[in-house]
Amino acid sequence: MADQPADKKLFENLSGAGKAIGVLTSGGDAQGMNAAVRAVVRMGIYVEAKVYFIYEGYQGMVDGGDNIVEVSWESVSSILQVGGTVIGSARCKEFRTREGRLKAAFNLIQRGITNLCVIGGDGSLTGANLFREEWSGLLEELAQSGKIEEEAVKKYVYLNIVGMVGSIDNDFCGTDMTIGTDSALHRIIEVVDAIMTTAQSHQRTFVLEVMGRHCGYLALVSALACGADWVFIPEYPPEEGWEEQMCVKLSENRARKKRLNIIIVAEGAIDSHNKPITSEKVKDLVVQQLGFDTRVTILGHVQRGGTPSAFDRILASRMGVEAVLALLEATPDTPACVVSLSGNQAVRLPLMECVQMTQEVQKAMDERKFCEAVRLRGRSFENNLNTYKLLSHRRPDAELPKDDLSCSTNFNVAVLNVGAPAAGMNAAVRSAVRVGITEGHNMFAVIDGFEGFARGQIKEISWGDVGGWTGQGGSLLGTKRTLPAKYLEKIADQMRANNINALMVIGGFEAYLGLLELSAAREKYDEFCVPMVMVPATVSNNVPGSDFSIGADTALNTITDTCDRIKQSASGTKRRVFIIETMGGYCGYLANMGGLAAGADAAYVFEEQFDIRELQANVEHLTEKMKTSIQRGLVLRNENSNENYTTDFIYQLYSEEGKGVFDCRKNVLGHMQQGGAPSPFDRNFGTKISAKAVQWISKKLKETYRKEEGKVFANTQDSVCLLGMRRRNLLFQPVVDLKDQADFVHRIPKEQWWLKLRPLMKILAKYKTSYDVSDSGQLEHVARHSPKEAETGAI
Repeated sequence: MADQPADKKLFENLSGAGKAIGVLTSGGDAQGMNAAVRAVVRMGIYVEAKVYFIYEGYQGMVDGGDNIVEVSWESVSSILQVGGTVIGSARCKEFRTREGRLKAAFNLIQRGITNLCVIGGDGSLTGANLFREEWSGLLEELAQSGKIEEEAVKKYVYLNIVGMVGSIDNDFCGTDMTIGTDSALHRIIEVVDAIMTTAQSHQRTFVLEVMGRHCGYLALVSALACGADWVFIPEYPPEEGWEEQMCVKLSENRARKKRLNIIIVAEGAIDSHNKPITSEKVKDLVVQQLGFDTRVTILGHVQRGGTPSAFDRILASRMGVEAVLALLEATPDTPACVVSLSGNQAVRLPLMECVQMTQEVQKAMDERKFCEAVRLRGRSFENNLNTYKLLSHRRPDAELPKDDLSCSTNFNVAVLNVGAPAAGMNAAVRSAVRVGITEGHNMFAVIDGFEGFARGQIKEISWGDVGGWTGQGGSLLGTKRTLPAKYLEKIADQMRANNINALMVIGGFEAYLGLLELSAAREKYDEFCVPMVMVPATVSNNVPGSDFSIGADTALNTITDTCDRIKQSASGTKRRVFIIETMGGYCGYLANMGGLAAGADAAYVFEEQFDIRELQANVEHLTEKMKTSIQRGLVLRNENSNENYTTDFIYQLYSEEGKGVFDCRKNVLGHMQQGGAPSPFDRNFGTKISAKAVQWISKKLKETYRKEEGKVFANTQDSVCLLGMRRRNLLFQPVVDLKDQADFVHRIPKEQWWLKLRPLMKILAKYKTSYDVSDSGQLEHVARHSPKEAETGAI
């Protein structure tokens, strides 16, 4: 979300009193739908609107009766972590007829519902828009037949529609991610990681078929996230003669001692003549041409199942709240809108613009205009594809830029990890090494950060050396928190000895401080006058200049999974409240977002100071909730949120004040938050951001190479940058310019976007609070980008 403007508009000024909102899920189910339903219900009740479940999608709306039920706050307790949709989803042929829509309109009018929140795919949302357009005509018809009074026609004169896209395929244009996509990627990556171990044991080739009849997003991103040898997607069919090319690549990889091959096939994959490419066809080809032991695994509905990821819970919760705001602010002239995600912002887009562009993608594919289809999918999809192409195929040495510095192409680039380990660091290193080699550079790995650099622990690293790194947690290069200041002379000596022409640093706040120190040392050491770039990687997500850091998503999922298990551990016991301490130093990102994803009642963070009165108010609030049917309470505390109100103190306070109503337990999650296999988001984010960083290095090297002296000399501020995600774009920012944005004492950015989501968590936990909606209410239009834009901007 954007920084808070001075003339902020607060949600408390809006009221839904007298309004009735119906919420339904339609089409295929997707993990996270329940989180969206929960957010709509609780936000609706918060603004004093009546909220109704419409069970079984449009079928329930047509059938009426017990399928449309008013719900309370408690109705959506304990559904946040449940996959699928608790209110059911069904295809409905009857709703496609005017007669069916007439019945649906009658059933809604009976309960005064004129605001519909529809969670589904493009078919479900298109049906909702048609219903809205016909609404006044349907009411007139009902009045003429005597089913409703003329007064009702005047009172319920127009229907408001707001959509949220629930689809694991991510096949809806206008949004970076649809609800359920991230969770589906989790299921796929879990299977791929498991398959990799068995495939290596037997030197096998695995062909994995994933969902995606019309959209290759799942196949493409999972291929990126696991380093697959080949991927087949509907939007980008392989060239003529692909059969031979694929077999050559597989046999080359096997000759390099790679013990397994992974091929990912989207279920809708086609060749350039629009003929299907099936997983069985690919398997038969490999067996016949190469004789490799090959197996097919079809993931099927496994991808739709399981608990939603932290990303999907937060996305769905934000979209649900935004959907209610959109319904409250709707007028008869407002077009039906869909709540979408752009970068890290929730935006509203006209529904039919998105549907039209989604249909244009299919039309382009039918007409074999595949480049157009990829462009229409959006910048995010195009970037994924370009990065995959860059990383998956090693160009023959003859095709690499020549080893001739007069061409200013062939340089020595060093990569190192600095700070604490973060899941996804290895994916970032792999990406940097392979893109660097593709750009014609010699890539060097530095072991154990700046400390290892000073000791000369530097070695050249090849394309094959980083194979299989994407799924590995921690830091395979080794990482230390040591800053370079006390080793400057030794590091300069090593830069000179190894002729290092550029540096890429992957890490957290220490990496940022390290680059500041190296930048300042340029006055004394010419060796540091080279392009340097930092890619943020830390579970704490506390780096100035970037909304996201590699590793934070994995840590967030660990916290969310643990909270789910902790809450489940108390099922069947009496009412219980859990106090959970998270990592993050002074940065409250993990506690706050973990609280939002796990449905916490409170999250204590350093950035929002609290006192004993607030603690007391929280205890009393929880005590009142526990007197209802609610049985579990969850309170998160960031480790350094307050030096006096410790986790023990809060645990004892809640224990004492809750006597007779609930008992208390506490958990300190500790270093488990830094461990584990990286999430799909962290693998993908690390891969793409790292690739972009190396491309920037190549550009800077060419700009700063002095041909007459035969060396690189970069001494400007913009040659030492941090590459960060800001709102909707990836930006290179000079590290010196970010000094004003950093709180160096507490090692956090001075302003953090996620603080604007704190009221959202409180609202969903039944607190009365104000919610800044300055960013809401602006209906945007679907952006159509040029091919050039995919190379700049968004990730």
